[in-house]
Amino acid sequence: MTLRVVIAEDSILVREGVRQLIERQPDLSVVAAAGDLDEVRTALAAQHADEPVDVVVTDVRMPPTFTDEGIQLAVELRHSHPDVGVVVLSQYAEAVYARDLLADGSAGRAYLLKERVSDPDELGSAIRAVAQQRSVVDPAIVELLVRPPSERSPLAQLTPREREVLDHVAQGKSNAGVAAALFLTERSVEKHINAVFSKLGLEMAPDTNRRVAAVLLHLADSRDG
Repeated sequence: MTLRVVIAEDSILVREGVRQLIERQPDLSVVAAAGDLDEVRTALAAQHADEPVDVVVTDVRMPPTFTDEGIQLAVELRHSHPDVGVVVLSQYAEAVYARDLLADGSAGRAYLLKERVSDPDELGSAIRAVAQQRSVVDPAIVELLVRPPSERSPLAQLTPREREVLDHVAQGKSNAGVAAALFLTERSVEKHINAVFSKLGLEMAPDTNRRVAAVLLHLADSRDG
């Protein structure tokens, strides 16, 4: 099966470079390339229902404002095209972008630094992962956000049930969704999540940031394992 990819990148040189990297992979095909947020929306709308887009590879900053258009796009697609994976490419390790990207769940989302996409296998692996609703977060982003000074993961402090709850949170589920999946009450889920936040040292952060930070640590631990 060939995965259909749309590229969103305002620099034509970078855009063509990314296109060439993707098309070196026999199972990946670039079906459209856009230079700004409106163009990529138009490209997605133009795709036929019987040949849907599987993945969007997007820069963080594009016209019209050069701020966070790629993140806006990823958030929009979570609701309008939930089956479309998104790989966000960034020039720098930006903690706020990673948090915003994963605020509604990590499934089908990747955040990579552009320095890593010179390796076609790295980019190809991320595209395949998000197409399967898995997640990829650049190790530099994880280090920036959640890595403790010691080598021992704080996740080792969690009970098996707390790890189970965190795994479902990482899939983007609400407390109610976690409760339904694990046959628990919402109150029990809330207690487990608060225990996770406490053990990971996240008690004082805003709730959304705590959930994202916990998910990032979970993803990093899964990668290392």
